[in-house]
Amino acid sequence: MGVTRLKRKDRRNKTTSRMEVQFLSLGRNVELGSRSKMSEKSQIAKNNAVLDKLAAEAK
Repeated sequence: MGVTRLKRKDRRNKTTSRMEVQFLSLGRNVELGSRSKMSEKSQIAKNNAVLDKLAAEAK
């Protein structure tokens, strides 16, 4: 029996679901004390530092 190709919609759904799983796994386990602690050099950490500084100045 021949190999069936996925239709375009199914290929898109497969890729989308894979990317969603990757996004969710990257978003977890960044709390303090976690083995996968977020690097201080990451853009998210830099953005949070700037936001904290602005919030402190606003008070």
